[in-house]
Amino acid sequence: MAKEKYDRSKPHVNIGTIGHVDHGKTTLTAAITTVLARRLPSSVNTPKDYASIDAAPEERERGITINTAHVEYETAKRHYAHIDAPGHADYVKNMITGAAQMDGAILVVASTDGPMPQTREHILLSRQVGVKHLIVFMNKVDLVDDEELLELVEMEIRDLLSEYDFPGDEIPVIQGSALKALEGDTKYEDIIMELMDTVDDYIPEPERDTDKPLLLPVEDVFSITGRGTVASGRIDRGVVRVNDEVEIVGIKEKSKKQLLLVLKCSVNNLTKVLPVITSVSFFVVSNVMKLNVVKYWLLLVQSTHTLNSKVKFTSFLKKKVDVTLHSSTTTVHSSTSVQLT
Repeated sequence: MAKEKYDRSKPHVNIGTIGHVDHGKTTLTAAITTVLARRLPSSVNTPKDYASIDAAPEERERGITINTAHVEYETAKRHYAHIDAPGHADYVKNMITGAAQMDGAILVVASTDGPMPQTREHILLSRQVGVKHLIVFMNKVDLVDDEELLELVEMEIRDLLSEYDFPGDEIPVIQGSALKALEGDTKYEDIIMELMDTVDDYIPEPERDTDKPLLLPVEDVFSITGRGTVASGRIDRGVVRVNDEVEIVGIKEKSKKQLLLVLKCSVNNLTKVLPVITSVSFFVVSNVMKLNVVKYWLLLVQSTHTLNSKVKFTSFLKKKVDVTLHSSTTTVHSSTSVQLT
């Protein structure tokens, strides 16, 4: 079957997989890309195996996701950027970075275990970073013979979601096996397609705040030989065009740099260069070979912002810690006002 041409008119949505370590988030991500490539061939739908998603040497050695991974695919209705978040407790900050970019998420829970500590933690963090729409995928159902046990696990998940102010009784719960779908079992492939139909219908298309000046927090930074600094991030508001000049806030002196290229969704697919970018997942390539950009800095339109010395923020901390901000030290609990000096 010939691949269909990429349709730029489709709505773009950011989703991701969250949940406890080893419950099958990366396997589900691989299954989604593989099944969509089989069922809906297109230039976007390229199968990704587990190893290509967890590509870092340490990830392969330990068999867990450490950094967030990004893939893209499309259904008949939408184009998606998918963020595979780490589930291990040691990498919760990477999960927060990934979840902050999501318009909705798939909560993966192994039917053999039920909700676990990072299941609870990821639900809480999703609520805190503003992910309002969750869909549950109960994975590994092929390993559970007792139907009553599956019902019990589903009830436990719904109760946990309700505990954190999600509509636990209304959230869709799909039961399947990502591994079986990845291996080509048609029964479980059909369930993956059912999952994506549910994502299309349940997660609403996000409203883009395009009328205000650009605000883009830098989520990750790379260095590519011959290209320079590559900063990936989410547009919180506004739009950006190729060759727009922006200001980078976070370094000691203001730095104005011209953007050479804006790539929507995937650094690997150079065909999706758009004149105006409004979606929330893309890569920016700077024309500076050695630009010292750090995570959590901002890209802004020139002369549209004012720097302040007071901030109010909510911090996720498992215990009381001392946090140093510039030259002063303060103790942060959960939500506080901080004077920067």
